[in-house]
Amino acid sequence: MKQSFFFRLWFYFRNGWGTYFAFIFAAINTLTVTYFLAIEEYPFLHDLFPTFVSYVIIRSLAYSAEADIVTEAHPYNFRILPGWNTEVVFPLYLTLSEMMIKWTKDEKLNDTDIEKLQVLQDKIQKLLKGEMVGEPRKKIDTTYTQKDK
Repeated sequence: MKQSFFFRLWFYFRNGWGTYFAFIFAAINTLTVTYFLAIEEYPFLHDLFPTFVSYVIIRSLAYSAEADIVTEAHPYNFRILPGWNTEVVFPLYLTLSEMMIKWTKDEKLNDTDIEKLQVLQDKIQKLLKGEMVGEPRKKIDTTYTQKDK
């Protein structure tokens, strides 16, 4: 048993190192190389990013905003990422769990339960055909006219 414990620790260490530490070191390496070899050499870039910390913070904020925009702009990403989970998978889990509770209490399904299941089945059929369910987040129109004042 003691030998098995050691090998389990070794397995977890190798997976953790390969997944997390290697990613962190690669990110630090990329940020360091781009800042000290590129930004410090060009005065106009150095004026934008006076310190290494400011460069890292601005780059991190820009990346998260870019990821949000890509998700909103491409309906296919909506279908993959939040769409099918929020429109089909989790409502199906919820409905099935509600039905299991009724079955354990020896209750029968009512018409609304059956309608819920039929709606979810229709959405699953759409997904299987490659269609989209739900709507991506609506973009807010930030432009205004003279009337809005």
